[in-house]
Amino acid sequence: MLYLDNAATTPVRPEVLEAMAPYFSRWFGNPSSHHTVGEAAADALVDARARVARVLDMRAGDVVFTAGGTEANNLAIKGVAIAAAARGARHVVTTQIEHESILESVSYLERIHGFDITRVPVDADGVLLADAVASAVREDTALVSFGYANNEVGTVQDVAGIAAAVRVSATRVPLHIDAVQAAGWLPLSAKALGVDAVSLAGHKIGASKGIGVLAVRGRIPIEPVLHGGGQERGKRSGTENVAAAVGFATALELTEAERLESAARVARLRDEFVDAVLARVPNARLTGHPVKRLPGTASFTFAGTSGEAVLLELERRGIVSSSGSACAAGSDEASHVLVAMGIDEPIAQTAVRFTFSHSHDGSLDAVADAVAGAVSAVKPGA
Repeated sequence: MLYLDNAATTPVRPEVLEAMAPYFSRWFGNPSSHHTVGEAAADALVDARARVARVLDMRAGDVVFTAGGTEANNLAIKGVAIAAAARGARHVVTTQIEHESILESVSYLERIHGFDITRVPVDADGVLLADAVASAVREDTALVSFGYANNEVGTVQDVAGIAAAVRVSATRVPLHIDAVQAAGWLPLSAKALGVDAVSLAGHKIGASKGIGVLAVRGRIPIEPVLHGGGQERGKRSGTENVAAAVGFATALELTEAERLESAARVARLRDEFVDAVLARVPNARLTGHPVKRLPGTASFTFAGTSGEAVLLELERRGIVSSSGSACAAGSDEASHVLVAMGIDEPIAQTAVRFTFSHSHDGSLDAVADAVAGAVSAVKPGA
C-alpha cells in the first residue's frame, strides 16, 4: 500500500517515539507536582516549550501546548476575540476557504456573542489578495485569522505581504495564521512573517495525535477556552501531556532542519506527477495555484467521475489518498474551498487530493498510471 494522505496525518517518526518514551515510564509525573518525578516532567515541558519557540522565532512564554490544531485555532479565535470585546472590538476578518476549526469558531462568535464576521473571498487559484484583507479591517476589528497554506488544494498565501498591508492602517490588530499544513514545508518565523499568533499540529509533522501549539505574543490578551487549574500560564487549563509535548518539539526541530532539502525534492517529484496525471487523464484539472502551493500537495478534479469512486478504485490498486479535508470526510456536500474558488459543485465533488511525505523519494509514474486507470474504470460506460 502506498500512503498518499499525509495532509490528513503522518506516522510518528522513530526519533520522536524515542524522545517520548521516558515520559511514559520513568519521568511520568504531573508537571504541577512539587516532587522529583513531577519536577523532571516540568523541566522537560520547559525545554520543549523553548525548542518550539526557537523554531517560531518567538518567546518561550508565548507557546501554549494544546490538544491539536483544532483547539489551537479555537483558542486563538475565541480567546483573542472575546478578550478584545471588552474594549469594544467585535469584528473578525477571515476567508471563505479556511479549515472548519476556523470557520466554525467565527460562526460561534457570530451566533453566540454577536460578532460581525468578514469572510474575504479568494481568486480562482485560492489566493488571498493582501489589499482585500487590508480593506476588510476596521477600527473595531479584534483579529485577522487565515491559513498559511490551504489544507485541501495546497495554495500558499503571501503571509508577510498580507501582514504588511494590514499594518499600514491597523498596527495593533492581531494577526493569526493557521500553519498546521505549512509546518515542515514553509518558513515559520513569526517575526519574518509579521504575525502575532501561530497554530500547529503534531500529527502533521511526524509527532503524535493529540498535541498541538498555539504560540501567541504575550502582549495580546486572551480569554481561556478551558478553565480549571490555570496551567499554561492561565491560557489553557488541564494537566499537560508532557510526552507528547517533548515529541512535538522533537518533530518540529527535525522537520525544520530537513525543510529546505525535502521541500525541493518533493516539489520536483510532485511537479512530475502533476504533469503525468494531466497528460494521461482526459479532463483532469489541477486545483489551487500552479506554483504557489505546498511542495507535497497535488489536488485534482476529474470531470465525469465521482471523487469517492475514484478513491475506492485507487485503494483497490494499493494507493491511499483522500478527497480533501479529513475533518469533512463522509460529507455529501461539495468542498467549500473549491466552491469558493469558483468551481461548480458537480465538478467539486470529483476532487481527489494526493499529499506526499517529507521522506518521499523516487518516481511517481506508477501512481499516475494508477490514477489514469482508476478514473477510466469509474467513468460511466467503462
